[in-house]
Amino acid sequence: MRRPTERVTRVLICVLLVVLAIIPFAVAPRLPASAASGITLSSSVQVSFPTSMTFNVKAQGDTNIVQLRLHYIVDRQNFASVVSEGWAQFNPATSVNTQWLWDMRKSSLPPGTQVEYWWTAKDAAGKTAETSRSTVFFDDNRYKWQSITTGPVILQWYSGNTQFANTLMTAAQQGLQRIENDTGAMPQGQVRVYIYASAQDLQGSMLFPQQWEGGVTFEGYNVIAIGVSPSQLDFGTRAVPHELTHWIVGQVTFNDYGAGLPTWLDEGLAIYGEGMLNPQYQASLNSAINNNQLISVRSLSSPFSAIPEQAYVSYGESNSIVTFLIQRYGKGKMIQLLHVFQQGSGYDDALKQVYGFDQDGLDALWRQSLGIKTAFVPQRDLVPVMAGA
Repeated sequence: MRRPTERVTRVLICVLLVVLAIIPFAVAPRLPASAASGITLSSSVQVSFPTSMTFNVKAQGDTNIVQLRLHYIVDRQNFASVVSEGWAQFNPATSVNTQWLWDMRKSSLPPGTQVEYWWTAKDAAGKTAETSRSTVFFDDNRYKWQSITTGPVILQWYSGNTQFANTLMTAAQQGLQRIENDTGAMPQGQVRVYIYASAQDLQGSMLFPQQWEGGVTFEGYNVIAIGVSPSQLDFGTRAVPHELTHWIVGQVTFNDYGAGLPTWLDEGLAIYGEGMLNPQYQASLNSAINNNQLISVRSLSSPFSAIPEQAYVSYGESNSIVTFLIQRYGKGKMIQLLHVFQQGSGYDDALKQVYGFDQDGLDALWRQSLGIKTAFVPQRDLVPVMAGA
């Protein structure tokens, strides 16, 4: 039970709040933190996608401003918050209007990247000042984006109707569920998926694109960009879950050792996330099996060939290898393998730790599952291992 004095206090507080609301000029304006030092600062940002960001700053002081420094943090996956700095160039004066240019040709950002920034200043008397922290998004403002969100996926597009976007979102959710059910890998946080109207538009959003690039996952940034026109829904419903799988696997295996995955595992999981294997990949895989032209698992650890027919075989094989591992040993082993890679393990060592065989042993067992006779059989797998073990 409240005491009478408590009720009186609450009434007085309420009366005071009403007075302040009616007479706003009675409240003293909140002074910037820099005012006490005699230095005042103001700033703004101009985004010129995809080439640059210009950070502008104005400073005034009682004595000459001798130092203006930009501090910024890029929102990306890291083990520690990394604060970068940019030094503005100017001649010391009591009033300074200058800028710092982030040239993306030297260090580029994907579309939609969030950057937190603030300025600090120092004058000739040694006094300092600092602006409050602000946020800017490196948005591709050349297009008028629409957006829908379901779960961890924020899908943005500018060409095509809502049904087009909903179809891609459905494919995204199906892909996420498939990967979670069959590998145990789950997304952390949200991802922005930018749907450009064509591969050409997509490539126009990058400073140094590859001519064949139709979709890209910007590892660590929670950003995906894909070129899909409304007339290419079949491609889009494969490309979206494909890139989402790359995003999830990248999160699960992220490490500070710079260690990555063998290409057959990374691409094999991404294709697995699509669902049914692309008929072109399946036909190339069947041809390679029938003509005894399969590429070894160890060779598939390296980047795939740029020659289309060889690339199709590589993608088809990678999907087949990953499917073999999941179906024979279960999702528990697959998520365990990804976690071992997160620790920076080598390709052969990771496989030995989880499955008991290296890439050559995997190659032999996988070929046997296809009905191809091989001379080498890993000792551990002489006894069948049940799925889910």
